[in-house]
Amino acid sequence: MPVLRTVVLVVYDGIQLIELAGPMDILGAANTATGTAVYRLVTASPRAGVVTVDNGLTMQVEHSLGEMASGDDEIDTMIVIGGNGVFDPAVSAEVVRELPALARRSRRVASVCAGSLLLAAAGLLDGYRATTHWGSTRLLAERFPRVLVEPDRIYVRDRSRWTSAGVTAGIDLALALVEDDHGTEVAQLIARWFVVFTRRPGGQAQFSTQLRAQPARTPAIRAVQQWLPDHLGEDLSVAVLARRAGMSERSFARAFRAETGSTPGAFVESLRVEAARRLLETTDLTVGAIARMVGYKHGETLHRVFARHLTTTPERYRQHFSAGAST
Repeated sequence: MPVLRTVVLVVYDGIQLIELAGPMDILGAANTATGTAVYRLVTASPRAGVVTVDNGLTMQVEHSLGEMASGDDEIDTMIVIGGNGVFDPAVSAEVVRELPALARRSRRVASVCAGSLLLAAAGLLDGYRATTHWGSTRLLAERFPRVLVEPDRIYVRDRSRWTSAGVTAGIDLALALVEDDHGTEVAQLIARWFVVFTRRPGGQAQFSTQLRAQPARTPAIRAVQQWLPDHLGEDLSVAVLARRAGMSERSFARAFRAETGSTPGAFVESLRVEAARRLLETTDLTVGAIARMVGYKHGETLHRVFARHLTTTPERYRQHFSAGAST
């Protein structure tokens, strides 16, 4: 007989609606996918009543955090939702005060986006690996030095703590929770219903190399940036790229660095690492085959590049982040 798990979603004035609706809809869909009630979803705020969402919409919340913490119901998972209210001291102080008691009654403690700042302020992430929205990772690390911040992750699971990056990453987190509770097939079915990735591995970057890089001002250099991802297996030396841009090698290298913040070689290497990561996550190709596909003649070269960028090997990366691995 499936277990009915109570999930308390912590809300307050200023939450971002998609960060609540995404996880709620994914978890709610598990009830349909399994053909029975496996999740009971409860919203709770510092004081029961009306909560104003960041976009001005209002919602009625029936339960207070104190009521849930002192009640008799067994709580499986507490999820703290993010939003601009996190950065309003008058709002966040009320939430933080109530979280430890609720966390003690919860098997799992999770957050979406900036909700991790509230968990950290309550001392609930001390000694744990965690992530948050890319715009708040530095703040999380500086304000809470006992939290082991992993800034370039979609979500992080460390024992009983689950934290996600911003906004839609809450959907990835919820799918991972469903997969942990009910298996890959149920999570895949729900993902298909919602037309989202079945499971973006938590180790994936919040941004691709292309999005992280500053687009060049010079049209010819910007065109090279856009051309590169589809030609990683080719010779991508500075000489080749400069010819493509119609510039001298020296002028191209200098302008590329000035306009993108990266040397051409470093930019190409980052693209190749990103492509290799995707192939390791989604295929059974050998490391040698992947190395050749992304532009390296030998698997040993990919090993050295992975050690430099990710401090791991391609094989270990695949073990942790392939579609069948647990993050």
